[in-house]
Amino acid sequence: MSAPASSRRLILLVDDDPLLLDFISTVLQHAGYDTIGAGSAPEAMQRVQEREADIALALLDITMPGMSGLELAQRLKEHTAVPFMFLSSVDDAETARQAASHGAVGFVVKPVDASRLLPAFEAGLARADEIRQLRRTEVNLNAALAAGRETSLAVGVLMARYQTDRNTAFEVLRDHARSNRRKINEVAEQIVAAEELLGSLHGAFVARLRGK
Repeated sequence: MSAPASSRRLILLVDDDPLLLDFISTVLQHAGYDTIGAGSAPEAMQRVQEREADIALALLDITMPGMSGLELAQRLKEHTAVPFMFLSSVDDAETARQAASHGAVGFVVKPVDASRLLPAFEAGLARADEIRQLRRTEVNLNAALAAGRETSLAVGVLMARYQTDRNTAFEVLRDHARSNRRKINEVAEQIVAAEELLGSLHGAFVARLRGK
């Protein structure tokens, strides 16, 4: 059943593939959301200028002709208050790191499946709502965003190290934090720090072996 019109939230969808735009729009509308689409980054910026106050979340394709989704995200972050998540055909640690570094609240992988899209989308929207609440209550937003980025980076490290998918990596990280009664971002910080340390040691070993 669709949500009442008064409670429906507006989602901006940005992708140069009109068929995919229609599909995602249909899935989200059936789930109780309103959507507006844009086939390019400039068109998306125009939509934002027209309806920024109404847009609850933007879903941006990373790879588009002209201005990429990453460039669009940077503009949204610098000039608007619209939260965003990314849509990508690549699911790897480096793409996850890029998404996190640009401030994305979520990440959806192509090909898009409705059963996987909605949970990922709703998680991203929940994160966006948390950020709005932080702004309203004047809590330290930078600290909160940093914690989210650390978690995303740690998930990317686990994906690369154990050759697993993003959901599994996050669930393992979350379960480990819970079982040790710790905050997930604290565990994430340790994982990232350990990875950086191992990386520096690897460089030292390579230099030592070349010197022999």
